[in-house]
Amino acid sequence: MTTMKETTRRVAQTARNAREPAADAVGTRRNIVIERIAPELDGGRHPVKRVVGDQLLVTADIFADGHDLLDAALLIRADDEPDWREAPMRPIDNDRWSGHVELVRNRWHRYAIEAWRDAWGTWQHGLRRKVEAGVAVPVELEEGRLLVERAVPRAEMAEAADDVRLLRAALAAVKRARSEARRVAALDTEDLAAAMRRHPDRASASRSAELPLVVDRERARFGAWYELFPRSQGPNPRQPTATTFAEAEWRIPQVAAMGFDVLYLPPIHPIGHAFRKGRNNVLDAAADDVGSPYAIGSAAGGHDTVAPELGGLEAFLHFRETVEAHGMELAMDIAIQASPDHPYVAEHPEWFRHSPDGSIKYAENPPKKYQDIYPIAFDGEDPDGREALWREWKRVFEVWIGRGVRIFRVDNPHTKPLPFWAWLIPAIQAEFPDVIFLSEAFTKPKMMRQLAKVGFTQSYTYFTWRESAGELRDYLGELTQGEMRDYFRPNLFTNTPDINPHHLDHGRPAFVIRSVLAATLSSNYGIYSGWELCESARLGEREEYLDSEKYEIRARDWDAKGHIKLLIGELNRLRHDRPALRRTNNLTFEAVTGERTLFYRKALPHGKVDPLTGFPNRWRDPVYIAVNCDPTTAERAILHPDLPAVGIGWDEPYEMTDLMSGAVTRATGADLVVDLDPAAEPFRMFTISAAR
Repeated sequence: MTTMKETTRRVAQTARNAREPAADAVGTRRNIVIERIAPELDGGRHPVKRVVGDQLLVTADIFADGHDLLDAALLIRADDEPDWREAPMRPIDNDRWSGHVELVRNRWHRYAIEAWRDAWGTWQHGLRRKVEAGVAVPVELEEGRLLVERAVPRAEMAEAADDVRLLRAALAAVKRARSEARRVAALDTEDLAAAMRRHPDRASASRSAELPLVVDRERARFGAWYELFPRSQGPNPRQPTATTFAEAEWRIPQVAAMGFDVLYLPPIHPIGHAFRKGRNNVLDAAADDVGSPYAIGSAAGGHDTVAPELGGLEAFLHFRETVEAHGMELAMDIAIQASPDHPYVAEHPEWFRHSPDGSIKYAENPPKKYQDIYPIAFDGEDPDGREALWREWKRVFEVWIGRGVRIFRVDNPHTKPLPFWAWLIPAIQAEFPDVIFLSEAFTKPKMMRQLAKVGFTQSYTYFTWRESAGELRDYLGELTQGEMRDYFRPNLFTNTPDINPHHLDHGRPAFVIRSVLAATLSSNYGIYSGWELCESARLGEREEYLDSEKYEIRARDWDAKGHIKLLIGELNRLRHDRPALRRTNNLTFEAVTGERTLFYRKALPHGKVDPLTGFPNRWRDPVYIAVNCDPTTAERAILHPDLPAVGIGWDEPYEMTDLMSGAVTRATGADLVVDLDPAAEPFRMFTISAAR
């Protein structure tokens, strides 16, 4: 890839400002068709997502009337840059063009395609055909001389001194030549052609629409999340006592030791007293019940305040610094709702919905009722009030950004207007481009997708409810193989404080299976604390935890028998050691004989990629994962890896390295028999390399 120099960018700017009618004006010369641009989301209404270090590969159909040759460039600029960077595009097949550019900055961008008639290439092509046919070319030579002469000021404006000298030397050689053959030789050179391509006449170039692009930092694509309630980190499981941030810090090294990248906290704000819920979400709370941290706001403050019982702001800041000192980032929850005691209720009653009797409506999700929570109403009658509401929530995010938080999990974003998120997220990231937003939206598929389109960096998914091998294959294929790969980054949470999936009733084997699947199917995944202890006690038949720490203080024996901390640590270690596991869209499902077994590969591109699809023809450093998705039944499966895809012939010997044990075995052929027993080891992770 080559990019145009700063001086060339100024030439392009001059060409765009030339007095040439617009593409839709009478008499225009901007008549090159640029269509079917890929990637492109909904006609450019929403941004494509990439990560710093990626290549943005763009393809498009580019053609025009007549027989002139064309040239084109991919243009890109960050939202704080006045000038465009450019990369050349080239025709690949049947008027389909391709170009790519390295993405080096964590910011929102715009990209576009500009195409123009290649006057020099067209002239050169015609000249050569006539010379080969023995036709005299005096007129053509004069046309070529004029093209070079007109290119000189463009090269001068670009401050391309070497090209100016080359162009002037060609003109001098034509002037000195005493024969037509010598004049042809003076003009028809590769060096001159290259200089002319660098300084084309783009005054009447055609430009596509500008399309949005978000270039995030690496944490947007790769991270293991661990969720904990800081108030429930007491060391004695027999005597649970509420803990402050300072008292909870002892848990940070344990989380880091398991290899997590993000430590995520539910809301840490003051909790309301009115209609406070008791243990197991009962309506009548006892005097010592601590309430739900999602019932936000009290006389102590609202969303910009730390609960006094957690130690206040200074304790929070020290906790965050300690998390970072252990190599992790801190994420916090923003839940846009209020308790009846929140300062907003008295100061801005217009921000809530009211019943006919004037009372504020509390939240409901029938049959559940949340009398301790008031939803925020974004549809008030007063436009000024709505604007003030939007700006207040932007302020809340900015307060925590100012306190060092760069990752936010947003609670129930699907219950807030999409235009709000489409405004807020780009507005925040324009000033703080490293901020990451995780959408917690278990809702209809179209809404989940739309939230990702309007700007959410990552998204919760339906992974929790996709259990069989077939369901997982179909669902992950949808997330990674179609258009969603350009904007939807799945974060596969195994569980949440609200979701205790029923497959966990099968005990430790289910936890092992789901841990492996979450950690390896996606480069982003998360667990809620207690998962490593295989906690699954549920409230009746509901998909809820018994004795949920949303409503009470818990304490755990973190070394309890049957824990899977070592497995989680190994999975996270492999995710860091094996670059292929740091991506999601490189997921490939492999053939397998065995209906319960999911067999898939993660690998890195090897060699050049297809300029039309962006996919490589070969892969390297593969990681293979085979998982028996049924926690109740053992299965003997036959794995059929696509050996040529990783550079190994079907009959060539190769070495298999078990990534958990380190054992190396030699094999030939693509029929690998494995026994996957949930009671023992329901999965295999290995790599394949050519035999030495």
